Amino acid sequence: MDRSALGAQHTTMSPTAEPSEPRTTEPPTPKPPNPDPTAPNPTNPDPTNPEPRWLSEDERAAWLSLVGVMVKLPAALDAQLQRDAKLSYIEYMVLAMLSEQPGRQLRMSELAAAINSSLSRLSHVAKRLEAQGFIRREPDRSDGRYTNAVLTDAGLAAVVASAPGHVAAVRSLVFDALTTDQRRGLREAGDRILAKVARAGADRP
Repeated sequence: MDRSALGAQHTTMSPTAEPSEPRTTEPPTPKPPNPDPTAPNPTNPDPTNPEPRWLSEDERAAWLSLVGVMVKLPAALDAQLQRDAKLSYIEYMVLAMLSEQPGRQLRMSELAAAINSSLSRLSHVAKRLEAQGFIRREPDRSDGRYTNAVLTDAGLAAVVASAPGHVAAVRSLVFDALTTDQRRGLREAGDRILAKVARAGADRP
């Protein structure tokens, strides 16, 4: 065997050479912060402020899933109602909620809370529904400071006609995709988030 070749492969210094100083490894250059505000960020450019509570990988995945539902599900339900009943999703919710009330009426402020809408947005929706003859607004007889929304006979007929298609869409898009335990968990999670959002709104000046 060629000894010179063997030495080239298996020796790193001559037997008579002085030992070399151990090599030092340069620390890796830190990566720049992730521009996604929901992603973990190990840096804190302002040491006077506490470090943000960055989302874990599981939390970030859950959040992005929730965002997708919040964007796509209302759009899908709205498309079905527009196609089959010529109503928007929020218009249907107004009619459906009023149909369940005694006397088919509710104060505007209470109606807004029931359908998770702002009062200003509900006022615009009510104006459109009034123009179609589906509701009317009138002063509250027990307290004139409030305005009631009242479902008309035409409005009741509209919600009765559109309810089957809407319920079928809700069942197909939501409940058919979940087990019994998942449905229960969905309600519990939704209630907890809504309560947290309501408290945050009440704390604003």
